Amino acid sequence: MGAGVAGVVAALLPARRAAWLDVLHAIATASAGAHWATDSIHLEAAVTTTEDRAGARADELVTAAVEVAAPVGRGRQLQLPLPPTFESVEQERAHRKAKLAGAFRMFSRAGLDEGVAGHITVRDPGDPETFWVNPFGMHFSMIRSSDLIRVDEAGEVIEGDRAVNGAAVAIHCAVHAARPDIIAAAHAHGPYGKTLSAMEMTVEPLTQDACAFYEDIGKYDTYTGVVLDPAEGKRIGAALGSHKAVILSNHGMLTVGESVDSAAWWFLTLERTAQSQLMAYAAGTPRRIGPEEATQTRGQVGFELAGWFQFQPIWERISRDNPDIFD
Repeated sequence: MGAGVAGVVAALLPARRAAWLDVLHAIATASAGAHWATDSIHLEAAVTTTEDRAGARADELVTAAVEVAAPVGRGRQLQLPLPPTFESVEQERAHRKAKLAGAFRMFSRAGLDEGVAGHITVRDPGDPETFWVNPFGMHFSMIRSSDLIRVDEAGEVIEGDRAVNGAAVAIHCAVHAARPDIIAAAHAHGPYGKTLSAMEMTVEPLTQDACAFYEDIGKYDTYTGVVLDPAEGKRIGAALGSHKAVILSNHGMLTVGESVDSAAWWFLTLERTAQSQLMAYAAGTPRRIGPEEATQTRGQVGFELAGWFQFQPIWERISRDNPDIFD
């Protein structure tokens, strides 16, 4: 990715609190009896615009001073979770690794494990040209922070004592290199995702949840067997483009995000969206959501912090029920 990747990643990945709070403000003020008090807190936040996917990615990031509306309820301050900040690289590394282990536990519970197939990766905060990945052959339900393996951009293991999946190296090294803006990438062979990948179709705006991927999912139309060639990984990265997901034909799905949380959530909801779409077509002729409504809905449910937030209830359950992920 080049020597300047750390600076590029740092520039592209500030927390996008402003966009998320704007949406929460709209939702909360629409609820019965809800009211907000405005604190004049000015944040410089990189905000993803969802109106113009045809524009360059640089044009999708804007920096602005915004007023943050803080929710209150009958005289008391209400809390909303936001992405954490860290005092040290070591603290952030531990957090990312625990989230990665938690995401694997979620994948296992959701039936997204299939033998040794599947991998999720996250950049190391101290060395963004390296990333953490699951050890080859370890069941998702058993993975702890201490089990994770760190590899460099060439796929060489630089931390850990277990082998890694060659396909993880070929795909994820290329995807992380192609997208310096993303922190994590997830790929698995979910039953519905791989079934949809075998069809001559993409994800369609049939439901509200499906609209998160409206005009925001690529398709890699070639299948040549297990992905072990770095050149094919680069082609997958190109097919992903600036989207949050890509369909790998006759193979499965891949999602990316600016956190483990969002990448994992996009994968889970994409798998369920594939299931819903297949069921709809099996039942009859689905009714599609119109382009204008689908675009608007994508702006409400498909932006980065929405993906992060959707993962938080899952994280609360996983971290409570599986404290060994922190080991």
